[in-house]
Amino acid sequence: MEELKRNDSAHFIRFLARLQRCIPIRLTIQLIPDNGSSHTSKVTRAWLKRHPRIVPHYTPKHASWLNQVKIFFSPPARAVLRHGDFSSGTDLLEKVSDFAIVHNETACPFRWNYDGRPRQTGDEPAAAKEECRAR
Repeated sequence: MEELKRNDSAHFIRFLARLQRCIPIRLTIQLIPDNGSSHTSKVTRAWLKRHPRIVPHYTPKHASWLNQVKIFFSPPARAVLRHGDFSSGTDLLEKVSDFAIVHNETACPFRWNYDGRPRQTGDEPAAAKEECRAR
């Protein structure tokens, strides 16, 4: 897939048109875009109105909690789905389940901070911090 040099309405509409061409006509396309300007522009909304097979479900404005949902689903998408080769739906479910099991066994608390450095709270033993960082 080509690298996206611009994130504007024209590029987004080309993407939507490609979806329509690639997905069987009998299926409705349920789309969950964020409120980025290319997804909500007058041009995009007009295009979507003319193509009712694509049904957008916009995320709430200022819903920062959705960023956490994206973060949660990012590792399995990168590790399992992006370059995955699946022989069946059952194979896909098995690989995603295997990933979830390993992830749950090795998960560490996520510390959100602005500059990317681990937050120092003083309430955790140093050994526990190092163990999680080593994973």
